[in-house]
Amino acid sequence: MILDFPVGEFKKTSTPPELIKGLGKKPIETYKGKTDYMFLYSKQEDIENLNPDFQLLTKSNARGIIVTAEGNDVDFVSRFFAPNCGVNEDPVTGSAHTILTPYWTKRLKKQQLVALQLSKRKGVLKCKLDNNRVKIAGKAKTYFVGEILLPD
Repeated sequence: MILDFPVGEFKKTSTPPELIKGLGKKPIETYKGKTDYMFLYSKQEDIENLNPDFQLLTKSNARGIIVTAEGNDVDFVSRFFAPNCGVNEDPVTGSAHTILTPYWTKRLKKQQLVALQLSKRKGVLKCKLDNNRVKIAGKAKTYFVGEILLPD
């Protein structure tokens, strides 16, 4: 199965001091999309070693905070924190890759990338930039099955 998303918009911005404090490490670059911040770090170990203060991260005006760096054995790694949405760390975040994929495609000069989300569960994603679309493939497990009933 392949998820097909529109490319996320993002632009370079200043880093909010409360988010630096909440993450415990200053990024080398900061970007802001429609709903999320993206912080770039120097190396994979920076991402692995982050121990966020989720209470401080709730002071953000964003849905989520993406942290990323070039990977050791993959093209790039990331983590996604969304305490404002009740999710301290999302295991694998498709929507974050709508920003990550165009960013890393341009930086690494590659149209197809392999990404690793470094949550406790971890997730490998195959990402492709296809014009103004981001296509994401990977293995998935059913987490929840249910029905939604709408009023007549």
